[in-house]
Amino acid sequence: MRQSDFSSPSAQPLPAAVDDQARALRAALDDANYRYYVLDEPTLTDADYDRTLRRLQTLEAEYPALVTPDSPTQRVGAPPADGFAEIEHAVPMLSLANAFDRDEVFAFAQRVAERLECEPDEVTFTAEPKLDGAAVSLVYERGELVRGATRGDGRTGEDITANLRTLRSVPLALRGDSVPALLEVRGEVIMRHAGFERLNAKAREEGGKVFANPRNAAAGSLRQLDPSVTDTRPLEFHAYQTARITPDSGEASHSERMARLAELGFHTSRELERLTGPQAVVDYCKALGERRDTLGFDIDGVVIKVDNLRQQRELGFVARAPRWATAYKFPAQEETTRLDDVEFQVGRTGAITPVARLSPVTVAGVTVSNATLHNADEIARLDVRIGDTVAIRRAGDVIPQVVRVDVDKRPADAQQIVFPERCPVCEAEVERPAGEAVARCSGGLFCPAQRKEALKHFASRRALDIDGLGEKLIAQLVDNDWVQTPAELFALTAEQLQTLPRMGEKSSQNLLDALKAAKATTLPRFIYALGIREVGEATAAGLAAHFGTLNALENADQEALEAVDDVGPIVAAHVHTFFRQPHNRETIQALRAAGVHWDEQEVTAGPTPLKGQSWVLTGTLESMTRDEGKARLQGLGAKVAGSVSKKTACVVAGEAAGSKLEKAETLGVEVLDEAEFIARLQAWENDTSR
Repeated sequence: MRQSDFSSPSAQPLPAAVDDQARALRAALDDANYRYYVLDEPTLTDADYDRTLRRLQTLEAEYPALVTPDSPTQRVGAPPADGFAEIEHAVPMLSLANAFDRDEVFAFAQRVAERLECEPDEVTFTAEPKLDGAAVSLVYERGELVRGATRGDGRTGEDITANLRTLRSVPLALRGDSVPALLEVRGEVIMRHAGFERLNAKAREEGGKVFANPRNAAAGSLRQLDPSVTDTRPLEFHAYQTARITPDSGEASHSERMARLAELGFHTSRELERLTGPQAVVDYCKALGERRDTLGFDIDGVVIKVDNLRQQRELGFVARAPRWATAYKFPAQEETTRLDDVEFQVGRTGAITPVARLSPVTVAGVTVSNATLHNADEIARLDVRIGDTVAIRRAGDVIPQVVRVDVDKRPADAQQIVFPERCPVCEAEVERPAGEAVARCSGGLFCPAQRKEALKHFASRRALDIDGLGEKLIAQLVDNDWVQTPAELFALTAEQLQTLPRMGEKSSQNLLDALKAAKATTLPRFIYALGIREVGEATAAGLAAHFGTLNALENADQEALEAVDDVGPIVAAHVHTFFRQPHNRETIQALRAAGVHWDEQEVTAGPTPLKGQSWVLTGTLESMTRDEGKARLQGLGAKVAGSVSKKTACVVAGEAAGSKLEKAETLGVEVLDEAEFIARLQAWENDTSR
């Protein structure tokens, strides 16, 4: 049936070609959202997606009859609400009982087995991460999203349909030809660590609300009265349960039901595993706990469920929780302690960062004695003082931070934190440019702290990887005034080095050999080593792949820089400004004169052969380091991931490859040994250089 068949009798009929074009654009956008937000296999660049969306918006503006409720243009269409209506859940959103150790997991399995009249080792469970976000329910009728609600008290929630429609990971219409007449899906709305940090950084710059943790950020974002605000927040919906499905689609297990939800267009956990017996479940919990910090989002445990749906019905519920599920809880990621003092550190860009010195406390299994306070605005916002009892949060690779102050416990002698007016290292004036939250030392390379940090970054493993050039040795080189710029490292002599403590003839020669070896590098590493503001390893690789040569990058204007994937106006401005500075160009010339070099090649327009593919490197490679292999793959457009999944295109297995190789073989992912990998790299690189 064509869209025009739904028009009122008085409406002007739609040209068939226009209707077909709109359908094709909607399908392309829906597919792009599904592949990006659910499969993590993007097919359209952000620019292509925006162009496609604008074409559809233009058509719908010209032909209003084209607009459908499930159109990608209608994700943000509701006006701000005065409040949220209440929704009574047709099936209550119950909580889970908790297990905190091995014995309690075994006890849960024993209770399940007794009711099923079998042995615990005969029960098949599923296990998946317990996401730490905001629980919501989505209701679909005849394949279209009609209602979305918060958990509330488990029986009554708030109607946040308009806000949930803004999430690209929430399908407005179910995928496929065979969709249930009624479907209610339960899941969690989360915010990844990277998005959370960007959101808070922007809030600090603009003087807005700073969230304590990703869970609070997700919940607060969902309860915005204006959906257009929710639309700006980096939220994701992850489905974990079906509450209702009519007619029953015939799946016999929870794991099969999750696979069905994935087919319908929902993001389901790639970490979900079927496990037989409680010991396998305990092993899963232990392994996931060890990988907790690498996931990129917060989890507070593992959800364990009986997989068989018939057995779930047989087990039933007790009070406010199902008998067939429990939650294994990880150690908390927030704890309270005393703030003993505040010190101010100077970074390589001159940024003055206040660091809280804490009474040591264990957070998520790690002893924390320092935490960042970010800047003067954050100190004022928290109203934090020396002597306060504070809440410390640690999640993943995020630096521990102070997120709250318990004012009720403030001692009478608590001291105000005073931001320095002069650099604590070089006594140069501290400046705070208009519009910026960060205060900076004005000393530049005159400031030993900035010089030391810049050199430490330059020598780091992801940069030029100068083995043996650590923090203490850099401090000695700077304090002796032997090295002021990175190029001067390559002019060091054995005679100089041997005058330093614990630097004998062998140690000196080892460092000189490392400096000599570091001269042969790659363009991405060199760009990263320069320490350009906000240019991390991935951005450096993207710049190198896009421009091909340093000369092309140095002479690129702002518009050309913004054409690089994942480079926005702010990063482009930092890069453009860096290469306009004469002293930076002089430093680069001095480095090249000292012998630092890399292979360059002009790049031509057009897609790279591995664009959109996800590769994994595992084991030890003999002919190159894994970082070098990663850089070459990224140069060909590939995304290099740290774990294997169904979306992985290929795994490169070196010597002593372990669990990643086993998982690739289990999933049927293509595996290359080192010789095959090198042969393919050379073929692709030769082909793209023509």
